[in-house]
Amino acid sequence: MDYLIITLKVIVGLSILNVWLLRSGKETQWRGGNADNLQEEFKAYGLPVWFMWTIGGLKITFALGLLASIFLTGYPALETYSALGIATLMLGAVGMHFKVRDPIKKALPAFTFLVLSVAIGLL
Repeated sequence: MDYLIITLKVIVGLSILNVWLLRSGKETQWRGGNADNLQEEFKAYGLPVWFMWTIGGLKITFALGLLASIFLTGYPALETYSALGIATLMLGAVGMHFKVRDPIKKALPAFTFLVLSVAIGLL
C-alpha cells in the first residue's frame, strides 16, 4: 500500500507542478473556455489575476507538500493537509469548468486529481 500512495503522490504532485510551472503559458486541450493559457483561463471563469496567483501559489505549495511527505514520514499531517488542500482546489476547478459550460472532457483532469488527492488523504 505504501508504494501505491507514493506513486499517487508523485503523479499528483508532479502533474500540478507541470501545469503551473512549465505549461502555464501554453495551450492545452484541458483549458477552460477558449483559453490559451492560465491567465486567459481564469479570465474565462470571471476571476481576477490576483486570484490566479493565489490559487497557483496554493497548488504549488500543496504539490510540494505531497512530494516532501514521501521523505518526511514523521509528519503525517503534511500529507493529509496537502492532499486535502489539492482536493479542495480541484473541486473548485471542476466547478469552474461547469460554470463556463465546458464539455465534461475538460473537467476530467481536475476531477481525476480530486479523486486521487482524496484517496491519498484517506488511505
